[in-house]
Amino acid sequence: MQWLNNICDVPGVLVGHDTNLDAGTGCTVVRFNGPFLGSVDVRGGGPATRETDLLNPVSMMQELHAVVLTGGSAFGLESACGVMDELERMGVGYSVGPVKVPIVPAAAIFDLGVGSFAVRPDKESGKRALLNAVSGVFPVGVAGAGTGATVGKWAGPQFAVKSGLGTASVVMADGTVIGAIAAVNAVGDIYDEKTGKILAGARAPAGDGWMTDVMAAMQHQSQMGENTTIAVVATNAQFHKSEAAKIAQMAHDGLALTTRPAHTPHDGDTVFVAAHRPNEGYEIDSTRLTMYGAMAANVLASAIKNAVLAAHALHGIPARSDLAFL
Repeated sequence: MQWLNNICDVPGVLVGHDTNLDAGTGCTVVRFNGPFLGSVDVRGGGPATRETDLLNPVSMMQELHAVVLTGGSAFGLESACGVMDELERMGVGYSVGPVKVPIVPAAAIFDLGVGSFAVRPDKESGKRALLNAVSGVFPVGVAGAGTGATVGKWAGPQFAVKSGLGTASVVMADGTVIGAIAAVNAVGDIYDEKTGKILAGARAPAGDGWMTDVMAAMQHQSQMGENTTIAVVATNAQFHKSEAAKIAQMAHDGLALTTRPAHTPHDGDTVFVAAHRPNEGYEIDSTRLTMYGAMAANVLASAIKNAVLAAHALHGIPARSDLAFL
């Protein structure tokens, strides 16, 4: 097993951004070239999503062409329409008679409190992000869907820290790769699960450390609906759609390991999974599925941590690297 640092280490995966630093928002497209199928697990109580029902294992669709992660709250879901339009122009999609219909699920974070609330990712943003997609190194931190992301908002936005977009990957013993990308906009603090220390979170009013009394601060917070971590986990390993759903479910453990609290009524925490469609004769191996699900959680945890480590200050919101007490 070898740890790498990019979801694009998974063959056939490309990532592109559209970033608007002035407005404090953007979108990210994860494009799939190859025999990918998808599933999803939504754990947050306040999601902004598109086409997630199509990824349910009981639905017939066995193709996945792209996933959009976007800012702009529910308004930003429009960016997925631009991705669909551009993929159709490229001849990519599920064949329905003379038409190819691109399968493009999406999820959004709430970033309207950063920069300009009146500017949101739209169809043109989605097109630009798709056309910017590369199969190698891409910008992380304050980029794409992570442009307006912040964390540590449970004590109020005035104590939050800048977050962003992170990625990670690992090569499994059989040579296949698991990668993850996450836009981290959590109400909670982000922890290093290995050391138990806060990486980024709510700052103490005196500016000399992190707040620690989460429950006391939350009792005085009237508005909690500006949160969400959205992610894509991808692998070139073969899995049925139902297995991809289980991996998505297990991958949420990576969010729970690093984000405290997670999966609240106000979060839209959503994890998509993309895997290769199985060849004829493929048989389910529950031990292998367990191993991949557990590793997906670890990879997603790394991507979440990398999101806050790569962030820089924006619109007066400091990043971890700006804090004198660290």
